[in-house]
Amino acid sequence: MKYSSMRSLVFCISLVCLFLSTQARWHNHTKHKHTHHPHKLSSISQPPSPAPQPSDPSDDENSYNSTGLFDVRNFGAVGDGVADDTEAFKMAWDTACQSDSAVILVPYGFSFMIQSTMFSGPCQGGLVLQVDGTLMPPDGPDSWPKNNSRRQWLVFYRINEMSLQGGGLIDGRGEKWWNLPCKPHKGINGAAVPGPCDSPIAIRFFMSSNLSVKGLRIKNGPQFHFRFDNCSNVHIESIYITAPASSPNTDGIHIENTNDVRIYNSVISNGDDCVSIGSGCHDVDIRNITCGPGHGISIGSLGNHNSRACVSNVTVRDSVIKMSDNGVRIKTWQGGSGAVFGVRFNNIHMDNVRNPIIVDQFYCLTKACTNQTSAVFVSDILYTNIKGTYDVRSPPMHFSCSDSVPCTNLTLSDVELLPAQGDIVLDPFCWNAYGDLQTLTIPPVSCLLEGIPQSILDDEIDKC
Repeated sequence: MKYSSMRSLVFCISLVCLFLSTQARWHNHTKHKHTHHPHKLSSISQPPSPAPQPSDPSDDENSYNSTGLFDVRNFGAVGDGVADDTEAFKMAWDTACQSDSAVILVPYGFSFMIQSTMFSGPCQGGLVLQVDGTLMPPDGPDSWPKNNSRRQWLVFYRINEMSLQGGGLIDGRGEKWWNLPCKPHKGINGAAVPGPCDSPIAIRFFMSSNLSVKGLRIKNGPQFHFRFDNCSNVHIESIYITAPASSPNTDGIHIENTNDVRIYNSVISNGDDCVSIGSGCHDVDIRNITCGPGHGISIGSLGNHNSRACVSNVTVRDSVIKMSDNGVRIKTWQGGSGAVFGVRFNNIHMDNVRNPIIVDQFYCLTKACTNQTSAVFVSDILYTNIKGTYDVRSPPMHFSCSDSVPCTNLTLSDVELLPAQGDIVLDPFCWNAYGDLQTLTIPPVSCLLEGIPQSILDDEIDKC
């Protein structure tokens, strides 16, 4: 009986010690100690849902019938990966463009090399480009015809109601473009060598509407993998984008002056932003994205060259960001104008991310940027249920706002970010940032300013 009582006492003491050591982990900071009310510790959230897998070409074999089917081989395409199949694709496009609900088939088991090409509309409605095989450009700048644009590879222009889909592969063959001496990572100490440096965007949609991109794999774009300019009603679903983490400027999806965008259930791993949202975008919904390695999901950069930029009603939710330089980011240049507002980051799991939450209004690619008084106004940004781990080289939260145009109405709720290694929890960083906390956070945020600054009350700011 005495031995049993002693075992119970030792067990209770062990539990108390374990509890105290756990508490110490949450409250140890490098700069100073914060005093705040006790709160219930919660476990780090798990990824919202499993990462989707790339489509199997066989899944699409029976998704269309023979009526209105235009196989590019019937227009002379060879599909051996060597022959130039550009003209065959142009003829197939021109023919299908004049037919209702036409399907252009890029068949499984073939590789088609295509030069830089623009596929133009308007076309009859319901056009489908069914990619079950492989599409590829010429292999690098030396193989690129001198009279062809080096800014873009495949362009879809003035198209209404089109689907780019299938279980095939778009191979951007970008390695030789990344290794141009003009690229910053190839120069001495990161300095670019002067010379021609244009690299093509892989897939670009321009001035088009009612677009669907679904099921494709795309890898190794020379620059951006997808870019949408002046488009509306864009639905991207279940795509798989890959490029090495060291590949420069290989954004997965970039949108500019584009609205009503839905990006769902996709995996993006590259050398830049998984998704980047430029000026003129509104009504953007991003859900169940697995992002990383890369630079995270970004709004911006905005306001470069003293430009005016407006971005609103953006939601990023139910996603995972891993092994990335940034998590969810808003980046603006000094000297710009306009506003970013109505942004919601919700239910995002961070896995060893260097800057999980960051607003950077001093964005600059060199050390030569000068201080300017105007800036893009950042307001009404909500961060909810953002949990996981961060790379300790940077603070887990970074709100660096303009000296003259402060950020306002930054709201945090259920934010829990712990170091990926070690027990030291870094303090958040704030500069001229106004906001509030709906719940206690880990680490505690005590640097946000309260209220609304007078310059905002006086309506001196361009709010779009």
